[in-house]
Amino acid sequence: MKISEIMTRDVEIASPDDTLEAVASRMAASDIGLLPVGESGQLVGMVTDRDIAVRGVARGLDGSGRVRDVMSRDVKYCFEDDEIEDVVMNMGEIQVRRLVVLDGDKRLAGVVSLADAVQQDQAMTGVGFSGVVRPGGAHNQAAR
Repeated sequence: MKISEIMTRDVEIASPDDTLEAVASRMAASDIGLLPVGESGQLVGMVTDRDIAVRGVARGLDGSGRVRDVMSRDVKYCFEDDEIEDVVMNMGEIQVRRLVVLDGDKRLAGVVSLADAVQQDQAMTGVGFSGVVRPGGAHNQAAR
């Protein structure tokens, strides 16, 4: 089964100049925890609710802080025609719960999460979760 069959297609995009308050409000209204960050038609980062809390609020920023101050610049992604199993295994290896999905032209097509995959195959997704929950890794907030 392909990622395109389970991904979320209607994806909002944040700007690096958006305030943390505005982005947090959008996340709350849409019940999401991640927004890709785009500028001039290019993906330049990702911002999560955790980024806002740990890189922003915990370091003294308030709601007027900017997305660029807390976003991850290293955008991890997969392609919409990738197999779900391969993507889930990769998510475990790189310790992320969500990935941007690109089309064949490397344009934003959607977002996929481990939660999306668990609806298809709980056992396979468990393998991905076991990697994500390992302590440490490149996306460890404490290491920054």
